[in-house]
Amino acid sequence: MKKKKLWIAILLLIPCLGLTSFFFYQMILWHLDSNKTKNEVKEILEVTTREEKEGNEIVYLDDSSNYLDVPFLNVDFSSLYEKNEEVVGWIQIPNTNIDYPFVQHSDNSFYLNHSFDKSYNQAGWIFLDYRNYTDFVDQNTILYAHGRLDKTMFGSLRDTLKASWYEDPTNYIVKISTPTYNYIYEIFSLYHIKTTTDYLKTRIVSVEDYQAFLTLIQGRSMVSFDTVVTPQNKILTLSTCYNDQEKMVLHAKLVKQEKRIEE
Repeated sequence: MKKKKLWIAILLLIPCLGLTSFFFYQMILWHLDSNKTKNEVKEILEVTTREEKEGNEIVYLDDSSNYLDVPFLNVDFSSLYEKNEEVVGWIQIPNTNIDYPFVQHSDNSFYLNHSFDKSYNQAGWIFLDYRNYTDFVDQNTILYAHGRLDKTMFGSLRDTLKASWYEDPTNYIVKISTPTYNYIYEIFSLYHIKTTTDYLKTRIVSVEDYQAFLTLIQGRSMVSFDTVVTPQNKILTLSTCYNDQEKMVLHAKLVKQEKRIEE
């Protein structure tokens, strides 16, 4: 009888040990990916020249914005092209960890598990929706990345819902630099929502439908922004995971853009 109970206990213990080993293995992989990502980001920041500058040849201006005097971010992409020819821009948001180059592939899955150098990495990288044009002419330009717990990629995006961040209006800016244009966006909506794809439309045909779309996403905001958004505005959308069932989303409207002048 004692031997039978012992065998039952052993049989019950085996699955538990298996699960424990599996989770321990996954945790090791997560930390390895995290360290690889942090090292890659550090290397990129060390070799990339970034500067703030006034506009040279402004080709778009939204007079309704309070952020017209914000300087552009200008990035030298030469060293980035040597690492990855699919790099298409750089994104920066004040008082977050979001200060990275972003890429574009022929689909929206490759960079979910590949680093900037295209090596396999579950941490992934920030990427532009494959449907979007790289000169940001779409009504809705979309960037994706994982919401990493170590605050890399879009992991710090959830911090924008903290009072310490959104009570400072100087944070309401997204700066984008590309090889041909530099852009300033003004944030008008922040929220997390049960996973849906209704905010991921890149082009909307009618003015009425686009206005309805803007009303929908602006109405979801968990932070009150005094920002006017109309169908004449182009917008930027950042999408990441908030938890297993929800997405964290940021929307911003284009305030101004400049055409880069080659030296």
